[in-house]
Amino acid sequence: MRSLALTLVGLVSLGIAGCTGTSNLETALQISKPSMETTASVVRPNVAVPDVPVGESASEYATDAGMTAIAEPDRLPAPAFEKVAMVTPPKPTLRPSAPRRGQVYRSRFSDAKPVSFGKVTPKHHAVHGVDVSRWQGEINWSKLREHGANFAYIKATDGIDHMDPMFRKNWDGAHRAGIRRGAYHFFFWCRRASDQAEWFIRNVPKVKGALPPVLDVEWNHQSSCKWRPSRAEIIEKMQVFLDRLERHYGQRPIIYTAPDFYADNLKGAFPNHPFWLRSVAAHPSKVYPGRNWVFWQYSGSGLSKGVDGRIDLNVFAGDEQEWWHWLGKTGG
Repeated sequence: MRSLALTLVGLVSLGIAGCTGTSNLETALQISKPSMETTASVVRPNVAVPDVPVGESASEYATDAGMTAIAEPDRLPAPAFEKVAMVTPPKPTLRPSAPRRGQVYRSRFSDAKPVSFGKVTPKHHAVHGVDVSRWQGEINWSKLREHGANFAYIKATDGIDHMDPMFRKNWDGAHRAGIRRGAYHFFFWCRRASDQAEWFIRNVPKVKGALPPVLDVEWNHQSSCKWRPSRAEIIEKMQVFLDRLERHYGQRPIIYTAPDFYADNLKGAFPNHPFWLRSVAAHPSKVYPGRNWVFWQYSGSGLSKGVDGRIDLNVFAGDEQEWWHWLGKTGG
C-alpha cells in the first residue's frame, strides 16, 4: 500500500508539473495582436478654432469675423497635446506588389486641355506620377499605376484641424498597388506653423519607403483667411513647419508652390530645399527662371484609367537611373 501511495503521489506531481509547464510555454509563445492605427484616436490641439462640419476645413467654413490672423513670432512653444500612442499597423493579408528597381511604367495619360510646351515637354521625362485628394473620389490604384503613375502625392491635412476624408484610403490603396506615395499639407496662413506641423505629424504615418512630405504654399482666393503675411513672415512660418517635419520624418520636405505665390515670396528663398512647381502653360524654366525642381506639375486636367474625371499630372526631373538614386537618397 505504501509503495502504491508513493506511486500515486508521484504521478499526481508529474501531472501538475506537466500542466504548469504547458501553461508557461503557451504564455511565453503568446504574441499580442498589433492594434490598427486610426485617425479617430488623434486628439486635437488645445487651440480655439471655429466649429465646422465633421470632415471639413475651418478655412472653408469660418467667417472673416471669426477668423483671426495669428501674427509672428511663430517660434513660440507649441501648445500642449495629449499623448497619442503611435503603433505599427498590422501587415495586410495580401502583400503589395512593391515596385522593383528598374520597373517604371510609361505614361499613357492624356489631357482634357493639352498644352504645347515647346521643345521640352512632359513626354521627354521618363517618370510620371499624380497628386490626388478627395476630389478624385474612388480610385482604382492598380489601373492608375498601369496607366503611368509611378508615384502619388496624397492630400493629408490643412490648417490645424482638417484631414482629407480620403487620405487613409488613398494612402493604403497606393501602397497596395505598389505606387511610391507621399503626403502633403495645405498651409493655412491664419494659424501657427508649429500647430500645423503637429497636426500633420499626428495624422501621417512615419513609414519606411514613403516619399518626403510636402508643404503646399499658395494664395487661396476662396479662403476665409484674408491675411497676406509679409515675405519675411511667410519664410519664417515655412521654416518652422519644414524644420519640425524634417526632425520627425528624417527627410527634407519638398515645397510645392504656384507662379503667383512664388513671384511674391519665394524667389531666391530656401536654396537647400527641393521644389515641386506648378506650371501648366509653359516649361518651369520660363516661369521659375533659375530655380531647380524635383517635380513639375504640368496639368490639372489629366485623364487616366482608374479615375473618373480629371487628375493632376506630374513628372520627375531626371531619368530612370536618377529616379532610383533620388529614392535611395531620400529614403523613399
